[in-house]
Amino acid sequence: MIIAVDGPTASGKGTIAKALAEHFGLPHLDTGLLYRAVGRQVFLDGGDPDDGGDALAATSFPDSLLDDPHLRDEDTGGLASRVSVHPAVRQALYERQRGFATQEGGAVLDGRDIGTVIAPEAEAKLFITASVEARAQRRFLEMRGRGVKVTLLEIQDDLRRRDERDRNRDVAPLVPAADAMVIDTSALGKEEAISAAIEAVADALGKA
Repeated sequence: MIIAVDGPTASGKGTIAKALAEHFGLPHLDTGLLYRAVGRQVFLDGGDPDDGGDALAATSFPDSLLDDPHLRDEDTGGLASRVSVHPAVRQALYERQRGFATQEGGAVLDGRDIGTVIAPEAEAKLFITASVEARAQRRFLEMRGRGVKVTLLEIQDDLRRRDERDRNRDVAPLVPAADAMVIDTSALGKEEAISAAIEAVADALGKA
């Protein structure tokens, strides 16, 4: 059983995916973390995230980089969005994600193209979304809690830029799969969003 959870940055898809994995007893992969690692490696290499060659070279990052706390930084998120536009980067990470998705017993994956590219055969597909304002407020509180000095306006602007890149890239743009269930979490609390997702997945599996 494969559960695909897609959506833009700070929509709540990661929290929902983890909860689904726990509820259904499945392993979970945050695929965005792979792209953040590539972006971070480009930075560590002194490369240019907009250069396809530099970005591709960074896909050979060591597994230990996935534990780097800087992967959750806003700057790294921006780098991840920039390196993800390169087709060669997406192809290099495809097999890693595909292998996780098709492991025996199934899995839960969250990202931006799970239901459309990585696992189009997933039995349950969710697309988690929210307004830019709601997403920015969540990220602002998260960053402030980590002691990061950033303004709400800066986060809103960054989210809009990321959305623009993710939705308009030539390869695997951020769009809901045709058969995905869309959940807008703008006005939902954490537990409400998780409950809605569990119900949607259970419904999809019941129809499968």
